[in-house]
Amino acid sequence: MNRLRRHALALTATLLVLSGVSAPAMAAPAKSAFDAEVNTFLNGYWQLLPQAAVESGQYAAAARLPAPTEADRLAQIAFCDAWLKRLAKLAQSNKALTASQQGDLALLDNQLQSLRWSLTSLRADRWDPSGYNVAMAFGELLNKDFAPLKTRLGLVDQRLQKVPAYYRAALSQIQAPSPAHLRLAIEQNEGALDTFRSEIPKAVTAAKLDAATAKRITRHNAAALASVEGFVAALKQIETTQTADGTGRSFRLGKDLYEAKFGYDIQATVDANTLYQRALAEKDVLHDRMGILATQLWPGLFPGETPPAERLAKIGRVIDKLAERHATPATYIDTIKAQIPVLAAWVTQHDLLTLDPSRPLVVRETPTWMRGIAGASISAPGPMDAKGATYYNVDPLDAYTPEQAESFLREYNHWALQVLSIHEAIPGHYVQLLYANKSPSKVKSLFGNGAMVEGWAVYGERMMMESGWDGGSPEMGLMYAKWNLRSVCNAILDHAVHVDGMSEADAMKLLEREAFQSHTEATGKWRRVQVTSVQLSSYFAGFSDILALREQLKGELGPRFNLKAFHEEFLSYGSAPVKMVSRLMRAKVQAK
Repeated sequence: MNRLRRHALALTATLLVLSGVSAPAMAAPAKSAFDAEVNTFLNGYWQLLPQAAVESGQYAAAARLPAPTEADRLAQIAFCDAWLKRLAKLAQSNKALTASQQGDLALLDNQLQSLRWSLTSLRADRWDPSGYNVAMAFGELLNKDFAPLKTRLGLVDQRLQKVPAYYRAALSQIQAPSPAHLRLAIEQNEGALDTFRSEIPKAVTAAKLDAATAKRITRHNAAALASVEGFVAALKQIETTQTADGTGRSFRLGKDLYEAKFGYDIQATVDANTLYQRALAEKDVLHDRMGILATQLWPGLFPGETPPAERLAKIGRVIDKLAERHATPATYIDTIKAQIPVLAAWVTQHDLLTLDPSRPLVVRETPTWMRGIAGASISAPGPMDAKGATYYNVDPLDAYTPEQAESFLREYNHWALQVLSIHEAIPGHYVQLLYANKSPSKVKSLFGNGAMVEGWAVYGERMMMESGWDGGSPEMGLMYAKWNLRSVCNAILDHAVHVDGMSEADAMKLLEREAFQSHTEATGKWRRVQVTSVQLSSYFAGFSDILALREQLKGELGPRFNLKAFHEEFLSYGSAPVKMVSRLMRAKVQAK
């Protein structure tokens, strides 16, 4: 998906916060006018960017596939300009808006400005070809049972016809791409080829279409396949040329672009540099805690052996020993599947959150066109797809050598793999996104604030540890601290690489020696920081703000504070930025 599109889709969730119902109700006429304005916006927005409609669960929009031309970019800019003015007038003229809605308007302004900045200043459409990939919507059409297969294939056919023009336009936009993003684009589009070579032909056969319809779709599919293959070949030629002459844009954003993107995307209570300094300090705190736990565990793991005098060396030895307990490549995904009901039972038994067993969570291998960034992820249905399944995507290990697989499995050992599923599934992303979709204003959840979403998943890890998960064992305590150190070092790495120019050697030293990550994990993280920016800071930023809010409310409410009530109230605001949720929750407490 085009990264400009990603900014645009993030805008959708914020715009839809305008219809939020968590805040006190405004006067009916004002509310009606406000909702009407939002609906007008959405109609225009989804026409301009149908990918946003697909992500929300309106799959029929997948039939449209605008080519990423210069005219398309200018149309998006014009849309931003028009709505910035229109919403500013709405804020000035409508005095009946509550403080909550006024805050939403400020947030909307931020997101519109962010989209405009992406289109005019960041210009990732020129140097990040991994943004050009059509596979996602085809996957939605083929895998979601929102309509009979024959009907869905009708949408597939319409979309197929637009694929050649899409890739012709995409290729014309690319100028001196970053080598790291270029390589990712090649790999992910090669992964997308299976959609056209296998998945669509299988669906055509399964649908038992009449001969003429099947022949037409097959012809359009062949043309689409050829265009993707041609795009991949063109990218490979660019890669060969750039490798030979050493050209291509640096993957590093630089201070100005990074700080601007951080401000728009994270919306934390602190700026980028302050978060970076906070992460450096937290790293030292975690090392102190891990040193104590390593000392406690040492005699049982290394009886009669004197521990290293250097603290990090001692922690590393203990972690390495514990990491020997792990799944095998053959049992890795099945182990994750077995964890889900156990986690759900724990959350319910300890009264941490109300879960909904009627909403399915499916553990699956990550689709090939999604691989290459993170080893695990969640794909949640849009709020307009009430019955859609949530997918827990797990990269299979078949691409690894035996040595790489062993390194990976030591990283995701018996204890760490539990924390991974807590983060991705229960009570992490899966639960948070279900709550967001069930918010009375469903649309708030479409593409909410990334720091809130990732921050909640990190907070979910803390929640489970505080509730006594794994019996509060020192082994889990150490591995959880190591995992928590991952979020902290993500923020350090992100800023140090994109702003300060940290080298690969120094990055690997940070990840392997100070964060105790396996070589395979550290190598993957180095690649990830090259092809993403700011996102790695979202975990620590969101978690810090959520934990600060909880502790603040505990202090204010004293014995009246209820942990489950806090969790469910927090999640009821969809995926809005934590500082906005904090303001709304604290206002409610003060009003009471």
